[in-house]
Amino acid sequence: MSKTGQVLKGPLTKAILCAALLGSLQGCVPLVMGGAALGAAATMDRRTLGAQTEDKSITVKAEMQVRKLVGDAGHVNVASYNRKVLLTGEVRDETMKASVEREVRSIENVVSVINELAIAGPSSLTSRSSDALITTNVKASLVEMKTISATSFKVVTERGTVYLMGRVTQREGDLGAKIAQSVSGVQRVVKIFEYITEEELRTQYPQTSSVQL
Repeated sequence: MSKTGQVLKGPLTKAILCAALLGSLQGCVPLVMGGAALGAAATMDRRTLGAQTEDKSITVKAEMQVRKLVGDAGHVNVASYNRKVLLTGEVRDETMKASVEREVRSIENVVSVINELAIAGPSSLTSRSSDALITTNVKASLVEMKTISATSFKVVTERGTVYLMGRVTQREGDLGAKIAQSVSGVQRVVKIFEYITEEELRTQYPQTSSVQL
């Protein structure tokens, strides 16, 4: 595995990282849109296509509702994976924290909510930029580890804490957490996985289990 911060030159690494940073790095667009990498990543996702679509819908709805509820009094990030929603960021008080969770729970198709909101003022742009860099480096490190499928992990970073989501085996989850913890700037790693067995991996997800050999 390459050292954190080293320029990664593999085409698959570039494609996956560009997909992750599509919203902020416009130079990646031709690479992602011009090839099959983005489509391949979606195909290798261990969620069903229906779940992927619902996760996108949940995220959009949650962000809109939370923005109305919190306004400038906080900063809330929403991440949905297989209908399980992770809330990170900062809110004014316990009442607002509970209100945000209640609002998100009421959204159609949400199965559960992990409320990691902190009672604090909104984080600075410097802190958010640092978190974004950590997320990018964790994803890069996962891609470089050839014995697991990086596309099976969702990475969220808040104030130096890395949250890992995904449908993985115990082995994959432990290795992914170890990789994340080794990245510079990571304070701690929180695993929010849906665990599957090695047999389920081989039979249900052969397209991703092949990288484990």
